[in-house]
Amino acid sequence: MKDTVKNGLRKENDGVTSVYYDGYWVKCYKPPVDNLTAKKDLIQSLTRRLFNHMEHGINIPGRLLEEVFDVYEAETDQSKKRVKGAMLAGALFNRAADIFTSLVELEAKGVEIKPDNDLMRTCGKCLQQALEYGKMVKHRNGDEGIDELWGEPFKAFIMPIEEFYESRYVKIAMTMKNLDQVAAYMTDSIKEDRRFAGLEPLILNYAQTAKYKCETLRTDDNVLDVWSDFVVAGEAIIDFSSVTEEAAINHSLMREFDIKYLMKHGCRLIAFITRARTPMPVSTKKYFSECKRYSEKRQLQSL
Repeated sequence: MKDTVKNGLRKENDGVTSVYYDGYWVKCYKPPVDNLTAKKDLIQSLTRRLFNHMEHGINIPGRLLEEVFDVYEAETDQSKKRVKGAMLAGALFNRAADIFTSLVELEAKGVEIKPDNDLMRTCGKCLQQALEYGKMVKHRNGDEGIDELWGEPFKAFIMPIEEFYESRYVKIAMTMKNLDQVAAYMTDSIKEDRRFAGLEPLILNYAQTAKYKCETLRTDDNVLDVWSDFVVAGEAIIDFSSVTEEAAINHSLMREFDIKYLMKHGCRLIAFITRARTPMPVSTKKYFSECKRYSEKRQLQSL
């Protein structure tokens, strides 16, 4: 039966409001009052989250922006230029944050800050340039850059806060779909393998707790339980003990090592996606290829 629920529909259950997007119900929160202070806090939070997921060494102070730009421009080695471009993106983000913080402080002292203020324009330009250079930055797993994380602070700057929150619910629904995809690859890898009977429910539970974590803000009263449930669910998969009475027959011991490798990397990918709260298509595609190679290898060994 075709799904007839419309995107953007909200429902309330036991005092919790959820919004529907593309097959998933996402917990939603009341946005803060839209002013410069709220935007500053939001951009700072998004920037901290960005640096937390990106490769090390790019969180460069905004005061070093001009120096980093000169070093980037002078670099001729393309590999090093990518890294210096990533550092430039970080410096641009921090310069924008510095400007925004100063504007909020001025506003608190009674100075009216209009949208066409020169510093506001400079702040927006820095965020836009950071988004461009951010394409050079890799996630800490080394597979991709997650452009969406680089775009969020800029969107928070140009959008009304309520509109930005709504855009995040759409992205979280897409993330939930990505989590289900990875879980499906994991369960497909152990189908019809008697040694891993009982593992599939653990994988599905991990995906479910990951979706709960993905939709839950750090400020939520329930975040401690949600986070601990998520961690424990992942550990249950890693610690799962297979039934190994056939381990010495038909290379089954080697297949067991392969499965444990796939489970470990699947859990790691789910953790990355959940914490970033954005889809990771490059990493997912790479993981799917690993699962496919294992399946083909198992079929050959069965001949």
